[in-house]
Amino acid sequence: MADSPFIVTVTAQTFSQDVLEASYRVPVLVDFWADWCAPCKALMPLLAKLANEYGGKFILAKVDTEAERDLAAYFGIRSLPTVQLFKDGQAIDQFMGALPEAQIRDFLDRHIPRASAGLVERAQQLLRAGRLDEAAAAIAEAREKDPENARLHLAEVRLTAARGDTAEAEALLERVPLELAHDPEVAALRGELRFSSILAGAPSAEALRERLAANPKDSEARYQSAAHRVVAGDYEGALEELLQLLKSDRAWGEDAARKGMVMVFDLLGGEGELVKRYRNRMTAVLF
Repeated sequence: MADSPFIVTVTAQTFSQDVLEASYRVPVLVDFWADWCAPCKALMPLLAKLANEYGGKFILAKVDTEAERDLAAYFGIRSLPTVQLFKDGQAIDQFMGALPEAQIRDFLDRHIPRASAGLVERAQQLLRAGRLDEAAAAIAEAREKDPENARLHLAEVRLTAARGDTAEAEALLERVPLELAHDPEVAALRGELRFSSILAGAPSAEALRERLAANPKDSEARYQSAAHRVVAGDYEGALEELLQLLKSDRAWGEDAARKGMVMVFDLLGGEGELVKRYRNRMTAVLF
């Protein structure tokens, strides 16, 4: 660990140079630890592994809080381990405790773009524009440069769905890398695929509107109409359709209206004014 060019031991005398000044060139991850702290010792080899794996995309700086009490007090360290990320001379984020590797990677990747990040974003833009062959090429290039980027799997799921094979896209999503199992994007993508599959063989949005005008209690038409709205990005309209279905035919499709609303909430990241408003309205109907 001591021989790594990406790991330094920091004291009060070297903190300014090794952390503050260095953070203008590359992010610096500062690990505040102590010898008596068992979680610190569990975290140390994991942070060292990541520092070497990222190959200089960040520097790991280690601060022994027993030897550097004033430094720990200055940065308000109250529990160990505490890990702070410095950029441009400032602490911009932190976590406490010995987190699992997947969560630490997520923490790092929020601030340290991977080599393939630009290509993955480019692929997403191409997918939204319907340029599927170019998107596939961008994904392949990203896979060659950075095969360990788990988010490439999600880009491949989206590409498969865009090519019209929703069933295969859903199967791919079920094989998502373990580190993304609880990622909000996975939940959102699962909802997108579910609503896309609902529309397989369904009438057009206009035909469904005509059916609902003739019979507002047509539960299947209401549900499929909501799916059309989701695919079109009209999430509020979809939630309103599903809420009306919940009110008029709660048991239809084995609780499909409530499950559909929850999937839309996931698509929206589970928070925000729209989610809060419709979650409250759903709860009022249910209880």
